[in-house]
Amino acid sequence: MTIGKLYLVPTPIGNLEDITIRAIKTLLSVDGIVCEDTRKTGLLLKLIQEKYAFLASVDKERARMLPYHEHNEQQRIPEIINALKNGLTIAMVTDAGTPGISDPGFRLVRECIAQGIMVESLPGPTAVISALVTSGLPTDKFLFLGY
Repeated sequence: MTIGKLYLVPTPIGNLEDITIRAIKTLLSVDGIVCEDTRKTGLLLKLIQEKYAFLASVDKERARMLPYHEHNEQQRIPEIINALKNGLTIAMVTDAGTPGISDPGFRLVRECIAQGIMVESLPGPTAVISALVTSGLPTDKFLFLGY
């Protein structure tokens, strides 16, 4: 049996059209999307379907969304791990930015690693980096302690 893969897919901070082509292709090709808020992710997926569906030839309705947030993550982790062990590919998104950076994600990633499930992180926005590079502060060294 082939084990699936968890994709950490950053979403835009602010303007939804800042999403990357790779993120769009990943969201259009996975079996499921684990998301912090299905309403916000639904708006992003609607935009992708309307403007960028030409980037992928898969069924845009294929991926189902599963809520995953700080209040239900402990209950969801076994379900997600089981799906991944059964060969499904799953994308994780949060409302804005990169999953696991002051957002849900690290517990699921930690469990995937413990279970030998591959995790792939796509590059994208993080609020801390955007704030740092626009602050005028030196960027060669910094400490992030969360929000």
